[in-house]
Amino acid sequence: MTISSGADEVLGGLDGIRADLEDFYRDLHAHPELGLAERRTASRVAERLRDWGYRVTDGIGTTGVVGVLANGDGPTVLLRADMDALPVREDTGLPYASTVTTTNADGVELPVMHACGHDTHVTCMLGFARLMAASPQAWQGTLTVLFQPSEENGDGADAMVDDGLADRIPRPDVALAQHVLPYPAGYVGVRSGSFLSAADSLRITLYGRGGHGSMPQFAVDPVVLAALCVVRLQTVVSRELAATTPAVLTVGSIQAGASPNVIPDSAVILLNVRTYDETTRSQVLDAIERCVRAESTASNAPKEPRIERITSFPATVNDADVAERLAKAFTAHFGDDAGTIELQTASEDFSSIPRAFDAPFAYWGFGGADPEKYADAVSNNTVAEDIPVNHSPHFAPVTQPTLDTGVAALTVAALAWLGADAAEKQG
Repeated sequence: MTISSGADEVLGGLDGIRADLEDFYRDLHAHPELGLAERRTASRVAERLRDWGYRVTDGIGTTGVVGVLANGDGPTVLLRADMDALPVREDTGLPYASTVTTTNADGVELPVMHACGHDTHVTCMLGFARLMAASPQAWQGTLTVLFQPSEENGDGADAMVDDGLADRIPRPDVALAQHVLPYPAGYVGVRSGSFLSAADSLRITLYGRGGHGSMPQFAVDPVVLAALCVVRLQTVVSRELAATTPAVLTVGSIQAGASPNVIPDSAVILLNVRTYDETTRSQVLDAIERCVRAESTASNAPKEPRIERITSFPATVNDADVAERLAKAFTAHFGDDAGTIELQTASEDFSSIPRAFDAPFAYWGFGGADPEKYADAVSNNTVAEDIPVNHSPHFAPVTQPTLDTGVAALTVAALAWLGADAAEKQG
């Protein structure tokens, strides 16, 4: 088998499929689906992969789809894209903006929007998969493209793993993934080691003794207890961790009572923690429990607080060797538009997939913001005001060069293991 060098041969077909990819992207953006309900998306993905000759397994972990394309001897490379949207009402003003709504288990109507760019991820992965299938002479090995449900809820990767993913597809030698971020479109960035934080969301129920607002001496006020806990929790990061140890603790909700003159029986705090290593993670979570229990005791609460972990994302820590190979490949292809990306406080569940195979992995980011608007915002020191971030109702990556960059990044990354130069290095 003759194998070409570089990604140019594979990406030579991009001009011929660009219009189709852009149409697919706009359609997908207009038809978002929440986690574990991505049936339309999964069906369209599976249909296309089959048309291009991939061996497709769908319905993994409810709606997950995997396509496998074997092309001779060589490494097995897995690349992943997430498919789910968010319960956000779109306010982009785009002609293809989502107007989709759905109803949750409690009968509440929710708006749905691709507010995190997963529609971009799916489209780029399909473009890449199509180009690779059309260019077998340019690479050698086994290519696995995985479309994951429910990343936003932190349960999609585990759902696929629990549904026997490791027994249903080839074991990858390396696993790779990317995410569109509010950087200028055309930019690609990777880093070695810690990249995305672990995230733990907790529900803390504090118990008091209800009573009349005019007679607090006969009650134990959980509202005051909740307020004390919130203040105390702000000292966990600022006073228990070194200034060089990154972590974030945010109390996002306090719920208690329904009347101004009634002391309720309980209060509920919802909080979120972001950390980058297991030592810090354990230290912060242990401190939260210690502080909350101590404040409850100090308030003479009638029973111990209830502390529940409601969602949990692992830290994304890139393998150093994998990240170094990607960085070299990206620099060779993208030149000055490739670089090192800074530590991110967002979280992901992607790493659960390579861990199920004990495979090394790396994750990178690529830009989706209009390059001119981004440059103007930098000049005016208004990036925070002018460039919408992921999960914003205004978040909408520019179609180009975002899609071309995402397709190219996946191609360059895969060929760092499957291409001619990689084959020569591996002997």
